Amino acid sequence: MEKYKVVLLDSSFPDTKVEEEVLSEVSAELYLCPCLDEGTVVQYVRDADAIVVQLARATENLLEAAKRCKVVVKVGIGVDNIDIPAATKRGIYVANVPDFCFDEVSDHTLALVLALQRKINSLDRKVRQGAWGLGPGPGEAKPIFCLKGQTFGLVAFGNIARMVAKKAQAFGFKVIATDPFVTPEEAKKFGVELVDFDRLLEISDVISIHAPLSKSTYHLFNEETIRKMKNTAYLINTARGGLVDQKALYNALKAGKIAGAGLDVMEEEPPKADDPLLTLDNVIITPHTSYYSEASVIKVRQGVFREVVRVLKGGQPKSWVNRKEMSK
Repeated sequence: MEKYKVVLLDSSFPDTKVEEEVLSEVSAELYLCPCLDEGTVVQYVRDADAIVVQLARATENLLEAAKRCKVVVKVGIGVDNIDIPAATKRGIYVANVPDFCFDEVSDHTLALVLALQRKINSLDRKVRQGAWGLGPGPGEAKPIFCLKGQTFGLVAFGNIARMVAKKAQAFGFKVIATDPFVTPEEAKKFGVELVDFDRLLEISDVISIHAPLSKSTYHLFNEETIRKMKNTAYLINTARGGLVDQKALYNALKAGKIAGAGLDVMEEEPPKADDPLLTLDNVIITPHTSYYSEASVIKVRQGVFREVVRVLKGGQPKSWVNRKEMSK
């Protein structure tokens, strides 16, 4: 029997031992594509039965070339780099691994909030520059407000946001959320009040974004919406960079229209060396690492290839992203 061909378009992992162990359940061979140039990638996927992507884009051209492809799986949660309509049109399953890093991302979100609110980075810089205390000087620390009683706003109320809510409540935050797909009754089960987007912007001391990136959410935070935030509020984004207009965010932070921002994702990754956000003291930026722990990496690597195996065995993905579209 001819072996199935599984193409891994890009990978940040040091080896493929985990992936090959899972694939051993079926007669399949794993090919790692050495570059992201579409012309080269197309040659790799022409006879692929399954395609796995991390940062690479599964474009319509690529999917059109992959005549044998049965499934495209994303290493992670967000599938904005996969042309889902093109896959659906060709009867290709799209799958992801949505449940591998709930704890890690929610922990990272709270870490950014605490570091910003308690001015950890500014105070650290002061000490390294010879200063001591809260007084004026490099990285001015004042004001610092008590967390208890502040309002923590969640933009979207999915699984990660629900874990953030629980952890924020432990610090004494009142948690609110906005999400058109969640009922007030469901939110109430988590001790969270559901409000509309404008109300959340108006009253939140911290706003944490957990929405997917789509045409409707692109630049959800822009000059107009950021203007509605408190000038003492903090904006946290551990979701997708395109949800925030970085130029508008920079202008607001520079002018003191909001107090600070914590970003694990950016519109361009990695950012250019001259990105103006990198010059600001009231911004903390981490390099898209909120998903990471030793355990979560193994979990996502196994999860991706278990989806591949399910489809190659004739089944359907467990986390089937285009289920609704393919069922029409």
